[in-house]
Formats: sequence, structure tokens, C-alpha cells
Amino acid sequence: MTNPTSNLSDSTTPTEPLSATMRAIVQRAYGSADQLEMAIVDRPAVAPDEVLIEVHAAGLDRGVWHLMTGTPYPIRLAGFGLTKPKQPIQGLDVAGRVVAVGSDVTRFSPGDEVFGIASGSFAEYAVAKQDKLAPKPSTTTFEQAAASAISGITALQALTDVGKLHAGQRVLVIGASGGVGTFTVQLAKALGADVTGVASTAKLDLVRSLGADHVIDYTTDDPVDGSRQYDLIVDIGGRTPLRALRRALTSRGTLVIVGGEGGGRWTGGIGRQLRAMLLSPFIGQRLTTFVSKEARSSIERLAEFIRTGAVVPAVGQCFDLDHTADAIRQMEAGATRGKSVIVVRTDQDHRDR
Repeated sequence: MTNPTSNLSDSTTPTEPLSATMRAIVQRAYGSADQLEMAIVDRPAVAPDEVLIEVHAAGLDRGVWHLMTGTPYPIRLAGFGLTKPKQPIQGLDVAGRVVAVGSDVTRFSPGDEVFGIASGSFAEYAVAKQDKLAPKPSTTTFEQAAASAISGITALQALTDVGKLHAGQRVLVIGASGGVGTFTVQLAKALGADVTGVASTAKLDLVRSLGADHVIDYTTDDPVDGSRQYDLIVDIGGRTPLRALRRALTSRGTLVIVGGEGGGRWTGGIGRQLRAMLLSPFIGQRLTTFVSKEARSSIERLAEFIRTGAVVPAVGQCFDLDHTADAIRQMEAGATRGKSVIVVRTDQDHRDR
């Protein structure tokens, strides 16, 4: 068995003995949420540039579903495991307390409260590279922080790095009630935009509460019928045809396609992205797509928006670790408002250790 503390610096070895094992949600094969099971596994070893986190909460996003099912298939070729998950413990978003650090870590010490992107956060402990973490804003709970990193930096990069948003522009957010969408609405408002959010009837109140200037119920109205045009459209996991999206863009407007569903096991809905990239050089509108970068600078920028209260993470329903599969099933059914969070331990649990 790997020695969990073999790469820990003498000066940062945890002050309290840590168990060599932990509870975790484990997946032995690709498939549905039925493949997930609770297991007792070895606590992860810490590399020199990594931090060991006592997980308090972990966010659930659509990326977890793709890694769980192994679809679209190209993600398996990208290094996540050809026939089964390379990382058997799911979960990326994390919030918790540092309990130990690797010998090369300079940014964090045991006891620090952090949030960011880890490996296998649906567990009592997880490791993360120090450059994928930021100090948890004192104004947020662990649950709010756990809902933030993946979705928040995706929204921030879509608006600023890719969308080149300027104050005063009109922004349409398709999929405004989900994890990325709730951050996109708030960040666009904080950056001075006039924001229209698109959601279903039951979720319009949530989108309004985020500060959207206008809301559109896609079950009764077509948000891209051309009656109103936008400088920037952020389409999050949508399936709206490219020609319809262009109809709602100004002549020099920008479309940012964030992810995409449908399209089968092989393409994963990337057809629109490919068509957008091929068409964009020949028209006045800018049609773009991107994959977010897990950059420390983006996490720190996001943390500042959260710290000031300009952005409040929209936590939907909280589930305990034992009910992680239920949380994923709810997300699959489209019943999630904001972002679901897996609560691994509470502050009371920490005090009782």
C-alpha cells in the first residue's frame, strides 16, 4: 500500500494523526449512477506540489456525469481511462480545510480553508495541486464555495476571455438556472451588462433573484426569434440550432457555446461547435466555443467577486455523501436549480474529531 505521507514536508506534517483510510464514493466501471458505491479506500498520497484537503463539501456538475458514463467516447482517449475510469473516485469541485501539504507547496498550510478543483472530491479526503486552489472567502459557507470553482471559472472565462464583454452590452444567457448559468448571470451583471436569462417556468424566479434584467420562459416563448438582438449570447449546454442563435445576434455580436449535450456517444453534441468555428471567419458575427482552463488566476478572480458579494453561489439541494447517486440522478432528470452539493462533513463534525 502507498504510504500516504511519503511526500509530506517535515514542517507541514499534520499535527493530528490522520487515518490511513477514508470513506469515498467509488466507481469500478463506466455507466450510470447505479455504478457508484460507498467504499473504504486508502487515503490518497500527496505529491510534492499537492495539498491534502479534509473535504467538507463537493460540487456536482455535468462534467462529473460525462466522466461517470465515459461519454462522449473521446474523453476516454484524452486520458481518463479506456475501459474503466482511471480515477475511481468521482468529484472535482471541492471546499474544505488543508490538513497536510507536499514538500514543494508554499501557498498553503494546515488549517487553511480552501476551495477549488481537486481529484476525487466525493470522499472524506482529496488531493489538489496548489495552483488549482484559492483561499475560501470568509463570507461563504463550505457548501457555497464547493459549488463555485468549475462552474464559476467557466462562466467568467466565457464572458471575459472569450466573449470580450464590455459594460453596457446586452447579454443573453441560455441555460441561466444551472450551475454555469447562475454564475454567468451574476458575473455579467457585475461587469455592467444588461442581462436576459432563459430558463423553464419553474426556474424563472431563481433567475430573477440572481439579478437578471429580463427573463424568458423557453417553454412558452422563443428567446432567439429575432425580436431582440444581443451583443453576446452565452449558450450553456443548449441545442438551439446555429442559424437561430445567429438570428438573435447583432451583426457584430459574439456567440459563446459552452459545452453541448446530445449528439450521441461519439460526438457529444459538438456538431454545432464545429460548424460555428468553420463559419465564423466568413461572417461579421463571431461564433466561438471553448473549454475552460483550470487556471489559478481565474479561481482567484472568481473568489474576489464572491468575497465582495457581487456573486453569491446558487446552491440548490444538498445531499450527504451516501446519497451522491441520488444527486446525480436528479441532475440527469433536469430537476436541479443552481448547483447541487455533496456535504461530506459539517463544522460540527470537524469540532468533534
